[in-house]
Amino acid sequence: MHDTGTAPQPAPADGPDPQHSRHARRFGLPIATCLVMGNIIGGGIFLLPASVAPYGTIALVAFGVLTVGAIALALVFGRLAHRHPMTGGPYVYAREAFGDFAGFLAAWSYWITTWVSNAALAVAAVGYLDVLLPLHGSTFWTIVAALGCQWLPALANLAGTRYVGAVQLVSTVLKFAPLLLVAVGGLFFFSSDNLGPFRASGDSALGAVSASAAILLFSYLGVESASVSAGEVRDPQRNVGRATVLGTGLAALLYLLCTVAVFGTVPHDRLVDSTAPFSDAVNAMFGGTWGGSAVAVAALVSMVGALNGWTLLSAQTPYAAARDGLFPKAFERKRRGVPTVGVLVAVGLASLLTVYNYTAGSAAVFNTLVLVTTFTATVPYLLATAAQVYFLLSGRRDRVHVPRFVRDLVLALAAFGFSMWLVGGAGYAAVYQGVLFLFVGVLVYAWMAAKKHRA
Repeated sequence: MHDTGTAPQPAPADGPDPQHSRHARRFGLPIATCLVMGNIIGGGIFLLPASVAPYGTIALVAFGVLTVGAIALALVFGRLAHRHPMTGGPYVYAREAFGDFAGFLAAWSYWITTWVSNAALAVAAVGYLDVLLPLHGSTFWTIVAALGCQWLPALANLAGTRYVGAVQLVSTVLKFAPLLLVAVGGLFFFSSDNLGPFRASGDSALGAVSASAAILLFSYLGVESASVSAGEVRDPQRNVGRATVLGTGLAALLYLLCTVAVFGTVPHDRLVDSTAPFSDAVNAMFGGTWGGSAVAVAALVSMVGALNGWTLLSAQTPYAAARDGLFPKAFERKRRGVPTVGVLVAVGLASLLTVYNYTAGSAAVFNTLVLVTTFTATVPYLLATAAQVYFLLSGRRDRVHVPRFVRDLVLALAAFGFSMWLVGGAGYAAVYQGVLFLFVGVLVYAWMAAKKHRA
């Protein structure tokens, strides 16, 4: 990959971890690609066809637009990781371009995104566990199951990065079986009668596309996974960009095929109320319930794998910020290559949020959590893409390769515009809740900045 602005920074800043041992290991290109794919293809795809069904088949248009935007974002993150191959991802880029406060906002927002996403993934996992064990009648056992889905991956993380990589590789391979079954098999059982109306919600076409895209963004969170964990990737200047683009492209192709297949095999009126749309799709294709049960098992494996990767990410960004004095010092502690305090705090907050949402009696727990993460995810995306624009425009003109410069600038502006569009699609309630989270962060920044100044 070639630079378009200033010369690339020397590689990674993380240095050798004193805790590195046989339990800690750097990721190569295959594991880094699996980390991206495993975090993108998590719980989202297994529940989202039902979440966007109320908007009608216009949601497929939103999926197409979202795929183009996600790939643009992936390319921008690849370029940024080549320039700054350090753990922290959007936090590193925003801080390098705009200073401590912007870096803190990126870290804070991304941190919120990771543990709220973990709560949403656990809710999605319970929907598929319900296919195997009827839990829907008991709030207590539903909560226990959701907490178990969060804490098992947390324990795998605490065992060390070597085990995180192993779990990620196995779960990524296993999840492909049901997805390919639905994606390919669904085309043979596809019926246009199942699709339902093109616009089912009564919104304008643009409103329906924006609103369904805001929900669907959850299924693309993870594009930045390799860049956030760049310090744990071998030869990050080369492998992070490749893993990001390769993982996002493969995930996008599988997503589009699977969503079309589910829409075409499950009748629209049933899909709207489904808690396990992929199981319903396989049952509709082959009859009986054995196929649906098998898919439910694979979906659970997939979601636990995604929770495994997201738990690592939930600790990496605050670790990078703590190293620079912008998060409490405790987040900097590492054991076996994993920031242990970050893992424990994130899983604890996700657990509290899960319990609250189930006990508060919310009828749409998953959608509520998804829309909050849509807003909080766009903040670091906006800051990172703006940082890329800054890096490109502030580079020495005599060292710029004009065609590459124009290409990278267009990509960065497209990714920035895409992120702004998603903020609008998230809706007033999600933006309102997300802004409250951000304002709490401003107070934390004031405390940490004062502490850093005194030191």
